[in-house]
This record gives sequence, C-alpha cells and structure tokens, in this order.
Amino acid sequence: MKVTGTELFVKALKEEGVTTLFGYPGGCVLDIFDELYKQNEIDIILPRHEQALIHAADGYARSTGKVGVCLVTSGPGATNLVTGIATANYDSVPLVCFTGQVQTYLIGNDAFQEVDIIGITRSICKYGVTVRRREDLGRIIKEAFYIASTGKPGPVVVDLPKDIMLELGSDGYPKEVNLRSYKPNQNVHIGQIKKALEMIINAEKPVFLAGGGVTISRANKEFTKLAELTKVPVVTTIMGKGAIDTSHPLYIGNIGMHGSYAANQVINECDLLFSIGTRFNDRVTSMLEKFAPKAKIVHIDIDSASISKNVVVDVPIVADAKQAIKKCWKNYLL
Repeated sequence: MKVTGTELFVKALKEEGVTTLFGYPGGCVLDIFDELYKQNEIDIILPRHEQALIHAADGYARSTGKVGVCLVTSGPGATNLVTGIATANYDSVPLVCFTGQVQTYLIGNDAFQEVDIIGITRSICKYGVTVRRREDLGRIIKEAFYIASTGKPGPVVVDLPKDIMLELGSDGYPKEVNLRSYKPNQNVHIGQIKKALEMIINAEKPVFLAGGGVTISRANKEFTKLAELTKVPVVTTIMGKGAIDTSHPLYIGNIGMHGSYAANQVINECDLLFSIGTRFNDRVTSMLEKFAPKAKIVHIDIDSASISKNVVVDVPIVADAKQAIKKCWKNYLL
C-alpha cells in the first residue's frame, strides 16, 4: 500500500515502541505534526524552546532507559538542538533527533531557514543522515533507533526534507537492521574476566571505580552484588554516582576534582583499580602521570576506543557493563 512519508514516520515510531515525543512545530514539519495529531498512542510534549525540548528528551532517556525522540523544524529549530546533542554525545544518552529540512531541490541554494544540520552536528553525534529518497525513509529510521540504542549509546540526527515526507511510497517498515560497518560487541571475553578476578583476589588494596556506563546499562543491582561478593570498596565518577547506594558501607565517594578527599586518597593508595564504564576524563584523573600511581588497572567499557585512550590499562575488557559484571560474579564463585 502507498502512504506518505509522514504516515510511514508515525508508523515507524509506533513500531519502535515510542510513547513520548518531544516536539516543536515549524514550517518544514507541520505535515508530520498533522499526522501525529491523528493518533493517540504517542504523547507529544510541547516545550517553549527547542533547547528545552532536547534537554527534556535527554532526561527522559536517562530516567527510563528508552530512546529519547525529538522533532523540530529546519534552520533555527535544528540549530537550537546543538548543545543538547553535544551533551547526549558526551554522556552516552540515546536520542533520535528528527529535524525538518527544505525541499530536496532547494538544498544547497541558501533557501529560507535552510542549514546543513548534518554538517553542523557531525562531530557531536553518533550518526547523522539526510533522507534523500522516499524509499530509504523506513530503513533510515530503523537504523537510527538501532544505532542510538546499541553499543555505546548516543544521539542520532535524521534530517527530513519536506518533499520526501509528502511523497507517496511503500508502507513497509524493516523488522531488522544489518549494517556491515556497525557491529556492536555482544560478547564478553571470559579469559580477560578471569584474569581480572584473579587480580582482585591477589590484590591487597583493590577498589572498584564505577562510571556512567554502569547506570546506562542498568547494572546497578548487579554491580552492588559484585561489590558485596568481593567486599571491594567502591568509588564513582559523577556520572557513576548511584551505581551503588551512597549509604552502602562499601561506598566511599566520588573521585576527581569534584570528589571527596577520602575517595581520591583511595585512588592514590590502591594497588588495583577495577574500572567499569568510565572514559577517564580530565575531571577524574587531573594529571595523568599521577593518577593511581601504585595500581594495576582493569577497564571494562563497551567502546573499545575509550580503553587506554587517556589512561593506559593492564587488562582491557570490551563489553557491555551489565553483561561483564554478571560474568564477573558468576566466575568469581567458581
């Protein structure tokens, strides 16, 4: 059956389980809003400004674990998302940001409220694409949600030209994604896990460093169980706060320039730093040559590029935090 791009867009959101959309109307997306208002399954949150919109979507994604979805118009509507996109990118928050765009035949002609939002956001999003053909619309939306929510989560920007959204085309929406250039790691290297656990057993002053990746993977309970099982004290980054209850007897505090004296002293004195889901940024490490000077370092992270990027580690483990933590406490009991 033939449907407009706007009809397929609404169908796609429903297929992806979207129940809340943060949107602000404008000329290039009015047809999409008209289609959204015909249904009752997706709640539309209308802010007073696009920047408020994307920060609200960011908060929604962090609190629910679902993908935050934004819809704004072209030009200033799109550029008002930039700070929020950068925030989500650095904090690994899954967002799909749909931006309106002028008709395809006007792109590149400095049309009214035309900006190259994909070019503007290329360095601060996980993926960005302009839909150039109606037949690609369903596939691109499917890929956007997949890329945003898998591997290391992050924001994806999808630019929707007005004429593409009004064009008739297939109502088919893909059931799966197959991207040759994007294959998130799904496994945990058991050999590396066992090596890390042996280091915990042999260490005299081990400490866990929990980053935002623990919370992002919803591994708080699993991490608390691991800390209790090993009886190893815990420090956190600011993003990692909440990985274990702050009233827990094993919790010492935040580290880094915004951390506590006690937590930073633990880092200075430990002989094993077992870190999970942190990128070791400068607010955590300060002077790299003086960070954890006595410690061997284990680093679990979903993003291989984050391992040994700032702090060289002894045992790298590329894996989702929740999966790796489960493997840790299962193998620790063996």
